[in-house]
Amino acid sequence: MKKRIFGLSVKEIIIDLLFYIVGCAIYSVAVTSLITPNAVSPGGFTGIAAVVNYLTGFSTGFVLLVLNIPVIILGIVKLGGIFIVKTAIATGILSLCLEISERLVPQFTVNKILASIFGGILTGAGLSLILRRGATTGGVDIIGKLVNRRFRYITVGKVIFVADIMVIAFVSVVYKNIESGLYSIVAMYASARVTDAILYGLDKGKIVYAVTDKPEEICNRVSERVERGVTRLSVTGGYTGDNHTMLMCTVRINEVSAVCDIVKEIDPKAFVVVSDAGEIIGEGFKTDDS
Repeated sequence: MKKRIFGLSVKEIIIDLLFYIVGCAIYSVAVTSLITPNAVSPGGFTGIAAVVNYLTGFSTGFVLLVLNIPVIILGIVKLGGIFIVKTAIATGILSLCLEISERLVPQFTVNKILASIFGGILTGAGLSLILRRGATTGGVDIIGKLVNRRFRYITVGKVIFVADIMVIAFVSVVYKNIESGLYSIVAMYASARVTDAILYGLDKGKIVYAVTDKPEEICNRVSERVERGVTRLSVTGGYTGDNHTMLMCTVRINEVSAVCDIVKEIDPKAFVVVSDAGEIIGEGFKTDDS
């Protein structure tokens, strides 16, 4: 029987560490070489650490570690689980990478919009590697989970959003320049978009729901024209009490209009809803081993 630690095999642990090291290295280089020198913030605890570095001279990596230690300890006590362990390891590696990059990586003072965009792209790329292996860079993510556990109506996303707004305001005040805060928003947005693109890639698509009385014809036409499968669900109208069929078809973004056109062509009275699909795993998209 293979030895397992925290439920993980030695191979999984090694792969996790490699992803964390590479991801943290990319993230750190972006912060040190592009974001911080141009008075822009990456958001979260790293953003706070960078500003404290500007004010006091203490290294960003050291400040980040100091900020994260009490939060991680609280997370271990209140939440526990492999997620916190992985996050603690990733946070430690990130702090070390920031320490190294501040000493070895040159700083570039360039156009702020370029620094924000390319800095955001690199931080997003680094962060996506960390997230891919089930960890985060600590800080606000853990606080969000703790707050959500206590107040279920407050989502982790809302906590992160409020925290980023506070960081942006902090950056604007410290650098005495509202543009720094605005460029920080650009960097955060670029980072989020790249993170989503790397984590979900082309498998991010749409789900088309159609409530119709002509399911057979629509299913056949979608299969012929778009070559997508359709799932049928029996539904009952809450107001009328009438029985109908709801079709669910998962497609790529460029296939949405074709499916909607087919539905309206066959059943003009059909009720159609299109929603986002964050990640799609299965035949025709991404498989579990990809």
